[in-house]
Amino acid sequence: MPLVSGHEVISECTSRGLLAGAFNTTNIETTMGIVAAIERTGVPTFIQVAPTNVALSGYEYIYDMVSRRLASTDVPVALHLDHGKSLDAVEAALAADFTSIMIDDSEASYEDNIATSAKARALCPPEIALEAELGSIGGKEDDVAPEFASTTDPSQVAHFVDAVGCDMLAVSVGNQHGFVPNARIDFDLLAQVQEASPVPLVVHGGSGLPDEQLARLHQFGVVKVNVASDLRNAMIRSFGEAYNANPKEASLIRVSKNAVVAITDVVETRIRTFNPSIN
Repeated sequence: MPLVSGHEVISECTSRGLLAGAFNTTNIETTMGIVAAIERTGVPTFIQVAPTNVALSGYEYIYDMVSRRLASTDVPVALHLDHGKSLDAVEAALAADFTSIMIDDSEASYEDNIATSAKARALCPPEIALEAELGSIGGKEDDVAPEFASTTDPSQVAHFVDAVGCDMLAVSVGNQHGFVPNARIDFDLLAQVQEASPVPLVVHGGSGLPDEQLARLHQFGVVKVNVASDLRNAMIRSFGEAYNANPKEASLIRVSKNAVVAITDVVETRIRTFNPSIN
């Protein structure tokens, strides 16, 4: 199946009572592992990449790699720009035929965040789903941390969504990027944000949250949960274990295949955790 719009993934998930994982890729092993898990579970999904992770390949290579692998897959998948910190990143992802976009100016003032996010909306054709962020999510992504973190203010949600015209809203409700041992969702705050938001919600930092909390998110208007660190750790760990077992290991294909299996297991586990109904 060709890549679909983020709108289709959102629609499929909301109509079926499912929650879409959003899994970050960087290379062929990660992509193969993600798609294998998608095929096992049948849950519509986002595959995504952040600007910090296209330094090696460029957006076009990511598009070619993902779309080629999905050609033989029947599950709807959107290719998403994760944490587009600039309009240049948005334009580059659109030029490479990404089908879903995130603009993230959440560290700016409320007014500037609206202004930048609305410009991103104007750049995106109607068929491209746009995610924007209100409240700055803490923790580290690719060893980059925000200058400050702030929770989402429910009183700003409706106005922000209307002013931007976004299709998904990323929120800061106790979630943290990366592996943060004490990360916990404030479900009271999340419920207030859900009540105020006219669009589905997105939770970043899925790698560091307890399973029991991840399993509840679908009850609070969350349609998309981001997972990156878990996948990267699985791949790095797989290569490290191969080296420790045999420092003279020279079969890159064997080690890479093992990494694909490790990533597949992580992604499948996460998808099933998000969606208790499919277990």
